[in-house]
Amino acid sequence: MILTILSVLLIISGIFFFFTATVGLLRFPDFYCRMQATGKGDTLGALLCLSGIAVYNLSDGFTLSSVLVSIKIMLIAFFIFIANPTATHAITRAGLNAGVKPLMKEDLQK
Repeated sequence: MILTILSVLLIISGIFFFFTATVGLLRFPDFYCRMQATGKGDTLGALLCLSGIAVYNLSDGFTLSSVLVSIKIMLIAFFIFIANPTATHAITRAGLNAGVKPLMKEDLQK
């Protein structure tokens, strides 16, 4: 029962961070702000959702198969935790090399 409640809380908080990343993607003014919002929000959202799924998998009992599946899910979460910021950095660097200019304070005053 406690593990189920914990997993639901983790999944709901992960969905919240996915939602805020989507709002940041739609509302932020330039490419670099949007990349920061999606990079951070998606990484944390995926980490929390996958952690919730791993905990929920353990709520039926601590059998060997459920523990192994939860470990695999956490390994996927670890891979996303490493790969997503790296991909966001590479996309942002490519935008900088392509000549995408960041929005400056002077641009907002026009």
